[in-house]
Amino acid sequence: MATIPLAQIDTFASQTFEGNQACVMQLDTILPEETLQKIAEDYNVADTAFIAPAEERAWNLRWFTPAVEVPLCGHATLAAGHYLYAIAGFGGDQIRFQTRKSGDLFVSRLEDGRLEMVFPVDELAYAETDA
Repeated sequence: MATIPLAQIDTFASQTFEGNQACVMQLDTILPEETLQKIAEDYNVADTAFIAPAEERAWNLRWFTPAVEVPLCGHATLAAGHYLYAIAGFGGDQIRFQTRKSGDLFVSRLEDGRLEMVFPVDELAYAETDA
């Protein structure tokens, strides 16, 4: 049976057992959706991030709750960035995550060691009001 790296990470926290939990599983390739869903259900944390190499300096990223795939998850993206920098030894200044439903997302390591995330911005539209 194959061994697949997995980490449970507390994001937005200054110490263990605080913040938002997310599991991060590093895969060689993204597994079938049904398999990812069963894994997320089994770990039963708010979100599980699945990452796999995409192309040079880029990673595929998908997020699953125990019940469904979600289009975007900030704390699990941060956890995936932390995993790649702190555990997997990623050495670049910026990680590009390619997602199916939210486009490219970026996590950068700042000089002081903190991580910074860049997310897409939806175009604003003005709505008519009755007032």
